[in-house]
Amino acid sequence: MQIKTITSAQNHDLKELSRLLQNARDRRKSGLMVLEGIHLATACLEAGGELTTLYINEEAAAHPEITALLGSLNDRVAVSYIAAGVFAKVTMLSSAPELLALARRPVPDTPADVVSRLLLEDIQDPGNLGTILRSAAASGVNEVFLSKGCVDVYSPKVLRAGMGAHFVLNLHEAADLAEVLQGFGGRKLVTALDGAVSLYRQDLTGPVAFVFGNEGSGVSDSLQALAPARVKIPMPGQAESLNVAMAATVCLFERVRQLENLPEG
Repeated sequence: MQIKTITSAQNHDLKELSRLLQNARDRRKSGLMVLEGIHLATACLEAGGELTTLYINEEAAAHPEITALLGSLNDRVAVSYIAAGVFAKVTMLSSAPELLALARRPVPDTPADVVSRLLLEDIQDPGNLGTILRSAAASGVNEVFLSKGCVDVYSPKVLRAGMGAHFVLNLHEAADLAEVLQGFGGRKLVTALDGAVSLYRQDLTGPVAFVFGNEGSGVSDSLQALAPARVKIPMPGQAESLNVAMAATVCLFERVRQLENLPEG
């Protein structure tokens, strides 16, 4: 493995890295994502992902986990040590991570006809999207369909919030949610406030598709019309609504609760 040292922020590779950190169009065009820190890079590799380039903060070069990571890479991965002051100029984080890595965006597999799934319409906040993905991974709903209007699911902020969830989920970008919902053979539930029934009165033990919408406008009328069950989370307190990531988490884990309470055998 050939390792080089970069000491200037004007380096061509670092300029390209900066573009990928900041620009969703460049990330999509290149088919790459930027992983910030040891945890995400390791999670990607453990899930069978492929790193193409590794940029290591010189100040963290002796870190035991970086040493182990380097030992696990194949010879095709380009590795560079970056001077600490230069590294701080490239990353958008307030505190520079130990490393930045470029990895190929995974290509989703074709899902089974009837398997529980999550449909996300025009989710704009990276923190919300990452949290929803983390909850999906934790609750065992691994098929996620994102509308074209969602924030880039492989943006650095979403990846950080997802904490490795991206690498265990089947993520379908720019999906036609109406087509996905119409072709789904299980229960279809959309979150809504008006004319909705309690989530806790729904049978979630079979295949189910949950639909969650934009932070401000919720699920569109056209998608609501395709989901026979309009549900809401009862809130006896004073809040008018829940953050979409919180609402998704409650729904996903109500499904887990119901599955856990099924009689054995």
